[in-house]
Amino acid sequence: MERVLVDDAFVAAALDAELKRHPQLEPRERALATELAYGTMRTEPALRARLFVHAPRGVSDERVLSQLLVAAYQILLLERVPAFAAVDAAVTGVKRERGPRVAGFANAVLRKLARTGEKLTSAQALRESVPDWLWQSLRAAVGEEEALALVCADAYTGLRPRLGAELPDWLAELPPGRVVSSARLVRGEGDPRQRPGYAEGAFTVQEEGAQAIGLALGAQPGERVLDACAGRGQKSTLVAERLERGHLVACDLYPEKLAALDTEAQRLNLPPIETRGVDWSVGAGGLSADFDRVLVDAPCSGTGTLRRRPEILRRLGPSDPARLAALSESILRSAASRAKPGGAVLLAVCSVLREECEDVVARVTDILEPALLFASELPPELVAGKTSLRLLPGSHGTDGYFMASFRRR
Repeated sequence: MERVLVDDAFVAAALDAELKRHPQLEPRERALATELAYGTMRTEPALRARLFVHAPRGVSDERVLSQLLVAAYQILLLERVPAFAAVDAAVTGVKRERGPRVAGFANAVLRKLARTGEKLTSAQALRESVPDWLWQSLRAAVGEEEALALVCADAYTGLRPRLGAELPDWLAELPPGRVVSSARLVRGEGDPRQRPGYAEGAFTVQEEGAQAIGLALGAQPGERVLDACAGRGQKSTLVAERLERGHLVACDLYPEKLAALDTEAQRLNLPPIETRGVDWSVGAGGLSADFDRVLVDAPCSGTGTLRRRPEILRRLGPSDPARLAALSESILRSAASRAKPGGAVLLAVCSVLREECEDVVARVTDILEPALLFASELPPELVAGKTSLRLLPGSHGTDGYFMASFRRR
């Protein structure tokens, strides 16, 4: 919590680093640490509001505030942790870091909070913690039930078996995905990258909805394909597995991400993937306009990933979706120009907000014609007759995504 508050760190990365530093923790302890980290971050505004009733001048020391927030989460939302235990742990931590006087302050605040007897449901605390402007935008886009699921639904870790690979028994026995039948879902098993088969390239860690986007591109053997915003290349490697004699070019603004893509392709025993550093907002990087398919996984607000990245609630402002939508449109126009006439273009964002989804689609029809989604590896009832698609945690079990299919005019 302190790293999130002070350094603007991502919860997932900070928690992963700490768990690796303490390999002696038992599974139940790791599970509790995970719940405290994500639960506290998701409900931080609701927790702050109740803490500051008893500390009206606020708490400027982030180390102390971190202890208070984690304790407040246990007091207000966890039945299985006695309030006195949560208070004692926090006060002990504050005393160790800031001395007995500050520990006395922390003790007084938390005991007053515990004496109120108030308990919050997850739904109540989460609703209070989502800014009103964002809650209204989420509701308008997907409805109240899915909006709540975006914030708090349970999230599995998605695994993508290497196409044609022999799977280790533990992986083959995992439940399949609801949208991508070849995907495997795991929860509470630690880091899958430490399990048998990973080092040998039998699978990669990739969220199920992200796998669906890679499949929705519909890449065919022998085609020329452009992954315009490849990042570290999870979708690129999925496409590469299906191209056989084709040619894939993966681009990104950040060279260090493309270096990670090269390493991942080697681990998966894939042929080398051509990579290029390209800033699509200023040009097309000298690429030819002869690609059969172009994937544009555009930058966005990330509102579809709130259940995994609750720190987004702290960072996102009311003007950000429109700003990011404009950037997305600019990148889409530039990257789509590299498709040959009649070539396929797929836009994807991990957002569900209309500003970043339908509104962007409506603004690019001068150069792109909506086309039916085609993906033989996805359920026909999911894509049949559609030119765009939302994936949602409540309906599909995935993170929130939007994808739209086009042909270049």
